[in-house]
Amino acid sequence: MCAALSAGRWLVLSASCLGGCTTLPNGHVWGEGATLAPGWEQIRVSAVNAAKDPWTWAPLLGAATVQIDNWDHRISDWARRETPIFGSQTDAERWSDNLRSASVAAHFATVLFTPGGDTGEEWLVNKAKGYGVQLLAATAAIETSSLVKNVTDRERPNGQDNESFPSGHATTSAVYTRLATDNLDWIDMSRATRLTLTGGLDALSIGTAWARVEAGAHFPSDTLVGMALGNFSAAFFDEAFLGHGGANASLAFVPQPGGGEIRWQFGFGGH
Repeated sequence: MCAALSAGRWLVLSASCLGGCTTLPNGHVWGEGATLAPGWEQIRVSAVNAAKDPWTWAPLLGAATVQIDNWDHRISDWARRETPIFGSQTDAERWSDNLRSASVAAHFATVLFTPGGDTGEEWLVNKAKGYGVQLLAATAAIETSSLVKNVTDRERPNGQDNESFPSGHATTSAVYTRLATDNLDWIDMSRATRLTLTGGLDALSIGTAWARVEAGAHFPSDTLVGMALGNFSAAFFDEAFLGHGGANASLAFVPQPGGGEIRWQFGFGGH
């Protein structure tokens, strides 16, 4: 998991190398489309798209699946006992904090180095508007996670308190890494570089979630729901209030003679 934290640091350095462009080739700049009044139709469409995003529904499906045959508790017990990635519950706790912090830092780097405009004033205004929207997305996710904790009152695997569901660490990492992933779409780079950086961001989110399980702070379903919540908030706010559709993906079953195939489609859009 050292590689995951290194990925966070590398994301910051890579973003600084990519930040020389003040506008994209199509003339668009990040943050210029920010609005507090997108209209109810845009809000509806954005909410539907965020819910349909695989990084929203797949973790929720996973959280439901681990309820079968008590796998949620069994995986938790095994992870706390074996700590296969982090070596000890204490180290897992420390790494969960580090990986969450790396997620926040990586997001801030992408905010700085997205194209913001050709003049200093335009750059500052667009950055302030865009960052304001994304900070609102993160705040909404984190506060919702805290609210649900109080309602569900689920005891942690280690018995420390009754704030297990959902994972606040997983929610925080997921919302910031998804926002960062969407921001990468605004930076002119090669496809290989984009995929590498996106993979690093995914590693931060997944690493944070699993560290919480090994630390005994959460059951797997707690972290999976946290990841879904963070991703939904980021995707929704980016599309509804920033005018950025971000990375879009779809999973479909296509009937074929004698069976069928699952097709995964992935693309970038929104500006």
